[in-house]
This record gives sequence, structure tokens and C-alpha cells, in this order.
Amino acid sequence: MHKIYQLILLTGCLILFCCSSNLTCLPAAAVLREHHESPGVLRYHAHTSIKDKKGMTWQVVLFPEYESNRLIKYHLRLVGFPGIVQFIHPQPLEIITSEGEVLSAKDIISDSSFAPNVGEFDLTGLLPILPKKGFLKLSTILYDDSDLSLSIPESTLIEWQWLAR
Repeated sequence: MHKIYQLILLTGCLILFCCSSNLTCLPAAAVLREHHESPGVLRYHAHTSIKDKKGMTWQVVLFPEYESNRLIKYHLRLVGFPGIVQFIHPQPLEIITSEGEVLSAKDIISDSSFAPNVGEFDLTGLLPILPKKGFLKLSTILYDDSDLSLSIPESTLIEWQWLAR
């Protein structure tokens, strides 16, 4: 009888070990979000929250712009907390790859119609040449002369590549 309990305990531990090791070894999955742009028109965007070096959370959203159902541009929108951060427009966004390559994205907000805590940049020409592995660092100067620096992880880069397909 004692050996049966030992066998059941050993089997249970083995099952628990196998299940928990599978859970911790699963690759991270990037998921695109969908939204209805208009009735019957479904679009996708990549949306994530990332903290800067000061611990402030930023919304980072990459989305395509269409005209007559034809892709014309990819926008990268950075949204900080209202009343605390303010972008300078026009001010380019510097993108530094994990290999040290420096790219520049054009600010596409040229008027005051956007909230001051929103920056939006054109990634159309840059998206195809961004690395598929590694990370990115996004950097720009804010209105109070402080540096905005966001580290974009590889999982978000993968999500951006999926969106561009």
C-alpha cells in the first residue's frame, strides 16, 4: 500500500513538473489588436504600454493609414500622461537599433489639433528596414527640454513586423 502512495505522489510530481516547465518555456506571442474603422471595415494595430526611464507609462501604437482601401502610411503614435508631458512639433523621433544604427522618423503633427501629450511619426519607409530581432530605443526631446527615451522590446518589434505583412 505504501508503494502505491509513493507511485501516485511521484506521478503527480512528474505531471506537475512537466506542466509547469511547459508553461514557463512557451515563446512570447505578439498579438495584434483589431478595431472597426467604419461599418464593415476591420483594421489592425499594434498597441503596447512601455515605461520610460522615469517610470512614466507611455502608450505606443503603430497603425496603418488607408485611403480608398489602399495602404498609404504607417503611423507611430506615442501618448504620454496629459498635463505632465508635452511634445514639441515638429520634432523628429530618433530610432536607435540594437546594432547601433540611427534612423529618424518625421513628425507628422504640424498643427495644434492634437493633444500636446501626443506625438505621431511616419514609419512608412523605416518599418521594412527595422531589425527583426533585438530591440529599439526611441528618443526625442520634450517641451520642457527633458529627454524621452523608450526601449521597444523584441516582442513589440515582432508585432510591428506582423502588422506590416
